[in-house]
Amino acid sequence: MKNRTLTKTFSGIDTADGDGVKLTRIIGSPQLNMLDPFLLLDCFESDQAQDYIGGFPEHPHRGFETVTYLLNGKMRHKDNAGHEGIIEPGGVQWMTAGRGILHSEMPEQEHGLLKGFQLWVNLPRSAKMSEPRYQEYTPDAIAIEQQANGAIIKVIAGKTDQGTIGPVDNNYVFPTYMDISLPPNSHVSQAITQGHNAFIYVLEGDVTISAKGDNEQKLLSAKKLGILSDGERVTINATAQNSRFLLFAGKPLNEPVARGGPFVMNSQAEIRQAFFDYQRGLF
Repeated sequence: MKNRTLTKTFSGIDTADGDGVKLTRIIGSPQLNMLDPFLLLDCFESDQAQDYIGGFPEHPHRGFETVTYLLNGKMRHKDNAGHEGIIEPGGVQWMTAGRGILHSEMPEQEHGLLKGFQLWVNLPRSAKMSEPRYQEYTPDAIAIEQQANGAIIKVIAGKTDQGTIGPVDNNYVFPTYMDISLPPNSHVSQAITQGHNAFIYVLEGDVTISAKGDNEQKLLSAKKLGILSDGERVTINATAQNSRFLLFAGKPLNEPVARGGPFVMNSQAEIRQAFFDYQRGLF
């Protein structure tokens, strides 16, 4: 099987969104605009309330999916269709905005660490105006696999080599989304569908991945994103300390992308229509 290798690395940029929430924009920056079908990846992480307390008040979306994965703290989400709930540590909300929805995500805390990720996944032209829907999973609903070498894999979406399947259902880009922890000097090997774009983001420690050949390894450290080449499998190695990283992959849509703030469509005319519909209260 053709092994995937590490081709490029990115650090992300510090910015703010919502009502002043400080975050690191990892995808969706001038350095890495997108990695089809992934449009944006943000990491918010602070134990200072002033960095997150403003949250993300009500705002619209159309044409893509937002995925919130919380590691620490609690977030309350609410939408204009009467849907409301709390995302807890280890929980996931996979929201398909489709033709349009208004929602908010607000911290359910006034102190302590709030840490998590929001991923934007594009929808194909055929699904951009679909009905909005949610897939919400508590920490207990996320599939967890423990391997013989001590590796722990939390499977949000996709399937491990040993057959553990994540709960998320997505037949548009067939995503892989895994949270993987490795003991020192161990490794994990995972098949990834050839042709899918893939990357990892390191949360803790350092890992090494093959670079140009099986005998050459390249280091990827904490808070770095690494893009993987095409192939059928990736092998990731921990160094002499514990490591933890997120593994993402998805089928590229290969369609035109037009962005307009909270809207992602295929043309600027569709973006103008989205703003018009929003202003008329049609979401």
